[in-house]
Amino acid sequence: MAIVDLLMPKMGESIMEATILKWNKKPGDHIQQDESLLEIATDKVDSEVPSTTAGIVKELLFAENDVVPVGAVIARIESEVHSAHIPENIPAPAPREEKSVTAEESVRSEPSRGPAVREFAPTNGYKNYQGTEASSGNRFYSPLVLNIASNEGISMTELERISGTGNEGRVTKKDILSYVSRRKEGNGFQSEPETETSQERPSYASDKSRPAEPVFQVSGNVEIQEMDRMRRLIADHMVRSKQTSPHVTSFSEADVTNLVVWREKEKEEFEKREGTKLTLTPLFIEAIIKCIKKYPLINSSVQGDKIILRKDINIGMATALPSGSLIVPVIRNADNYNRVGLARQVNQLASNARASKLKPEDIQDGTFTLTNVGVFGSLMGTPIINQPQVAILAVGAIKKRPVVIETEQGDAIGIRHMMYLSMSYDHRIIDGSLGAGFLTAVAKELENFQG
Repeated sequence: MAIVDLLMPKMGESIMEATILKWNKKPGDHIQQDESLLEIATDKVDSEVPSTTAGIVKELLFAENDVVPVGAVIARIESEVHSAHIPENIPAPAPREEKSVTAEESVRSEPSRGPAVREFAPTNGYKNYQGTEASSGNRFYSPLVLNIASNEGISMTELERISGTGNEGRVTKKDILSYVSRRKEGNGFQSEPETETSQERPSYASDKSRPAEPVFQVSGNVEIQEMDRMRRLIADHMVRSKQTSPHVTSFSEADVTNLVVWREKEKEEFEKREGTKLTLTPLFIEAIIKCIKKYPLINSSVQGDKIILRKDINIGMATALPSGSLIVPVIRNADNYNRVGLARQVNQLASNARASKLKPEDIQDGTFTLTNVGVFGSLMGTPIINQPQVAILAVGAIKKRPVVIETEQGDAIGIRHMMYLSMSYDHRIIDGSLGAGFLTAVAKELENFQG
């Protein structure tokens, strides 16, 4: 039987790690191909990871609540595919050589990366960073915690003294970042001298540049609530976006009377004929797609000093979950769908999001995001860019208002359906003229809607 390595899957362009929530199998259990092996979480979605083969679970390389980098080997499965099934003209793979290593051989000190890391060397060449044992007992640290400790010059002795709030007292990302903040204010433990300066060490965590959060005394009649995991991840994602992109927001207004009247007239027949509801969202997406083709730089990303122009138009649509959180499923190649296809995609993704049935690929590779703040009653908003995109459009509540209507016979006042639009964009590459020009173009598309 062959040993198959299961890797932490890539969950999106900007996602580099995931947290293991629960193992659904244990070593020795039988598992079918595509059966769920574990549940993981990122800052965007909770998901199940299926086995890529049928067989026996031989080894689980990380514990629950560990933060694991994308591409790392997380489990090994003894596959039920025998060498006898391999065609005769293809040589069978060489047998795996099992090596036994002593404890001294398995621990390697890496001065440039901070604390000593326990390293197992399987024959497939992957490195399995299980964690680090504290001298006081078997205390393990996730790779993310070790990287932050290394980047901040925190010695192993100092790391061992940090109180952990995770499972079985483990030090979590929140714990070490909180300690780093106190340490910079002079309230941390004394660090051991390092042989190199922090400027010479490679950066393994982007949190170093984050300013320390203000510490204040809690008093009076208050209730203190811990953020749940999803809220902590969303908060971190929002802060990182503001630190990454200099946000500018432009505003516009659109008379969407023609669009609203057409939809009210057609929605019942549309649903009866197509088997899916007709909401305003696919009509908004239609307008956005047309304008992206006129302003292609809106559909891009920034990587260092390079601009990555996206040829695919993948529209993310912010969707509210029953918990109150937001998630952004993506309509891939949205420009390939007609109005019926967009309506079906919108309804299916929204339904799956609310039922927690989204797949990892459903939230990946978005190039532009639409968020409807109007469903919550807001007239307008200043949305935060969904990294690594460079723009996000918000549509507000549609309200009937008296407005001046210009006609060949002169001006008149009429009751119209009006809507505000706002777009936040990355000022590193999107100037005001381009951002405002795109937004105005979207407003004009909605105003000139013909059905």
